[in-house]
Amino acid sequence: MNTLFEILPLLIPLLLIDIALAVAAVRHILRHPDYRFGNRSIWLVIVVVLLLFGPIIYFVFGKGENE
Repeated sequence: MNTLFEILPLLIPLLLIDIALAVAAVRHILRHPDYRFGNRSIWLVIVVVLLLFGPIIYFVFGKGENE
């Protein structure tokens, strides 16, 4: 338990960055209809279920190139 309190100052900023990326990805998915692969519902599931890596996967592979 003591180890958790030692690494907590490192985890909080990472968690906040992860949540900000997820919110940005969901906003982008809902506002733009064009994707390189898949459709809107698939990307929403990927971003929400794979919270840690989902937004990164979306911005690398799913986001349309003309945006």
